[in-house]
Amino acid sequence: MEFTAQMIAQQVGGTIEGDPEAKISTFSKIEEGTEGAITFLANPKYEHYLYETKASIVLVNQDFQPSQPVAATLIRVPNAYECIAKLLQLYEQSKPKHEGISPLAYVAPTAKLGKNVFLAPFVAIGDGAEVGDNAQLHPHATVGAHAKIGEGTIMYSNAVVYHDCIVGRHCILHAGSVIGADGFGFAPTADGYEKIPQLGIVTLEDDVEVGANTCIDRSTMGTTVIKKGVKLDNLVQVAHNVVVGENTVMSAQCGVAGSTKIGSWCMFGGQVGIAGHATIADRTHSGAQAGIAGSVIKEGQTIIGSPAIDARKFARSNAVFRNLPEMFSELNALRKEVEQLKKQLNQEK
Repeated sequence: MEFTAQMIAQQVGGTIEGDPEAKISTFSKIEEGTEGAITFLANPKYEHYLYETKASIVLVNQDFQPSQPVAATLIRVPNAYECIAKLLQLYEQSKPKHEGISPLAYVAPTAKLGKNVFLAPFVAIGDGAEVGDNAQLHPHATVGAHAKIGEGTIMYSNAVVYHDCIVGRHCILHAGSVIGADGFGFAPTADGYEKIPQLGIVTLEDDVEVGANTCIDRSTMGTTVIKKGVKLDNLVQVAHNVVVGENTVMSAQCGVAGSTKIGSWCMFGGQVGIAGHATIADRTHSGAQAGIAGSVIKEGQTIIGSPAIDARKFARSNAVFRNLPEMFSELNALRKEVEQLKKQLNQEK
């Protein structure tokens, strides 16, 4: 499909500088731009690519002032990054959808399928399961007995929703994600560890995205809850009885221990670990590799380090830490001077 600069400007509310009939059919990074591609410039570090790119159209912020002539057609918008995201969504929506039910898919006789459901080869739908309208299940996706998959949800290859679990509307479960495996519950005995039955479920509310090979464990009792709009990256672990608040995001390799309650609009960098039974306030931002050992009560904090502390305190502490070898040498030198002074004082007595 081809789009002109004029068509794009109308979609994003932008103003054109250059050829309004410039055509594009694909997207590219600005440093890899080719003829017929659209790209964007949001970070000033990449400005020099603007004067070299072969892309036909570039989205720029309204206040951007080029320092050299630009060959590409520019479209000025309030926020170039947000606009390219919007265009990518529109492009994705315009792609033809998969249709039909493969004869190689298994659907239990008691399962219920909505309208326009796509089931690829080797999909398995268990007894009493429900799959909503316009859902798309790719090869080897599995829906357990009595589980529910909401309208418009996409399950990619090898995604698994265990029995009784609930997935809301317009969710995305990427390849290898597992919803509802047993929580890690074992009671130590003299003979080893006795498994504690995990009788609860997992509930994913609407518009949740779960990355590849991410696991969300079912609760011991009740439900593990991932609330509306949450986005989890690849290789994230959410333990049993956790609640993750609305619109919270977690980068790759985050781990949340059992029964922790996380607020809404939180952001966690890669490899953040959160201890069990903690409460994390709304809009907490955590830097990568932070170890959150207990509750975070104050809303809107930015924390980092292990154990995690306020980011400004961490920066000051880190500055001291970098200087510890020199400080240690100075301390030893001062000790020697003090010892010498003591000896002199003793001799004078």
